[in-house]
Amino acid sequence: MKFFLLIILIIIVIIVIWFISGYNGFVRGKNSIDEAFSTMDVYLKKRFDLIPNLVEAVKGYAAHEKETLQAVVAARSQVQSAGTEEERMQAENALSGTLRSLFAVAEAYPDLKANEGFLDLQRQLKTVEEDIANSRKYYNGCVKAFNNRCQMFPSSIIAGMFHFEPRTMFEVSSEEERENVKVEF
Repeated sequence: MKFFLLIILIIIVIIVIWFISGYNGFVRGKNSIDEAFSTMDVYLKKRFDLIPNLVEAVKGYAAHEKETLQAVVAARSQVQSAGTEEERMQAENALSGTLRSLFAVAEAYPDLKANEGFLDLQRQLKTVEEDIANSRKYYNGCVKAFNNRCQMFPSSIIAGMFHFEPRTMFEVSSEEERENVKVEF
């Protein structure tokens, strides 16, 4: 009888340790996602702060390209007013598209392409865009690991019990954004 109780006690201890370990794994995963999003947010903020300088540099050379410049400013405002993480991701994707259009327009102005201030802003933005791409990869990797835990058995039991829900990946949201920018004159 003592042997039987000892076995039951060992099984209960193993189950409790498994639950604690599983829960802590989900908390670690959630914190990794939050940290990855915050890192990406820092780079997005840096890009956000560069945009007014870039728009002003282009304005002087391409004053009649008001639509493109207004689209960049509007996309930047959308990012600022986004409420949820998902809205923010969509707004950032839209901003990326308008920036590509801005650079496509800039290609048509040889004086602008040779302007040292514009070139420096373009280099800074290129560096920031590379950092954003890398931070998006890291974020998506953290989300993938977390989502796998949420959806795979037996950890899905813990996810269900403690309401850990799969998170959204940062991805291109439309076919339009996947296409190359077309410049027409």
